[in-house]
Amino acid sequence: MSDQGVDRSKRQFLTTALTVVGAVGTGYIAVPFLSQMQPSTKAKAAGAPVEIDISKMETGQLIRAAWRGKPVWVLNRTPEVLEILATETDKLADPNSLESNQPESSNNEFRSIKPEIFIAVGLCTHLGCSPTFRPEIAPNDLGEDWKGGFFCPCHGSGFDLAGRVFRGVPAPTNLDVPPHHYLSETRILIGDESGADA
Repeated sequence: MSDQGVDRSKRQFLTTALTVVGAVGTGYIAVPFLSQMQPSTKAKAAGAPVEIDISKMETGQLIRAAWRGKPVWVLNRTPEVLEILATETDKLADPNSLESNQPESSNNEFRSIKPEIFIAVGLCTHLGCSPTFRPEIAPNDLGEDWKGGFFCPCHGSGFDLAGRVFRGVPAPTNLDVPPHHYLSETRILIGDESGADA
């Protein structure tokens, strides 16, 4: 067969065009296939650290966030609360947090890096209900001995404002303190304790 009358430039153009179309088609097929192998945005967010800005927190205020599908509390404790925490240890099941889940940086009487800022997972260690924040002193429904804390309405467990469990309640351990560190004086990263604290 003779190559006479064949336009080589058209043949080259068609070959190049078909190669490009084939590559694009392969890309359209491969991208969804490969992307389904990656974790979803929701899955990535579920375990990702959460940054909290405390610059506008007032003394005595509790703010809530979510980390790994769990509520996380950040409490700005008053100087009066810090005094009470040091004196109420005889009513607690584990005042020194020896059997509790907390990072080494929070292994102290206040269970926090900075005494005034308390961070905890907001789930009762009994059956996982979310306790209510009850900062008032001696309310009628909790009695004269109540000096402020967290009260679980499901089965009556009580925790002080350092998340330490009171004696004689169903909850077996103190509230969990999640791993965290300070990115600056007013920014906290929950879920990661690898950074240096401010």
